[in-house]
Amino acid sequence: MSEHLVFTVVVVGVAATIALPVGVVIGHTRRGTTLVSAATGAARAMPTLGLLTLLGLGLGIGLVAPAIALIVLASPSLLAGAYAGVQSVDRQTVDAARAMGMSEPAIIRTVELPLAAPLILGGLRSATLQVVATATLAAYTSNTGLGRYIFAGLKGREYAELIGGSALIVALALLLDGIFALVQRVTLRDPHRLPVTTERHHP
Repeated sequence: MSEHLVFTVVVVGVAATIALPVGVVIGHTRRGTTLVSAATGAARAMPTLGLLTLLGLGLGIGLVAPAIALIVLASPSLLAGAYAGVQSVDRQTVDAARAMGMSEPAIIRTVELPLAAPLILGGLRSATLQVVATATLAAYTSNTGLGRYIFAGLKGREYAELIGGSALIVALALLLDGIFALVQRVTLRDPHRLPVTTERHHP
């Protein structure tokens, strides 16, 4: 299980490194929204197994092909979560931060990201669950992860092994989902997520 989890974390980490900054910048500038819609739609429509097969034929056996396929799978949720989260921040709050003399990077870092955190975490949660379930396909080109028990069980008609591998994947997915749900709940309750306000308080 640890091998499957590490592979999932690495894939989601790489996808987040690519997709989150792009989503944040697009959400902040409100430019490139059409590109986001087209890219996320195309990536979601792409069959992961088909992409993995093509990559496997080109790159050979190993983890590189499934890693690339799963990065493509995870990116749309991450991109959409970052974009939607930053874009949803009240424009008056952003304008108030500018009026205080804050730079654009400072606004993103101290205003928009804290307020967008729940939606960003939602995208990360969705991407992680998609990857942890689909990472079973890594065993298609390498003997890696919990998917190898499913493939071995199917090939040898060892149904106990197949069910056991499936049960472990479900358990891991539920564990990760529970962790993300807890983090999102804490984030929503955190009073320090609101660093800037446009309200005026009168004595």
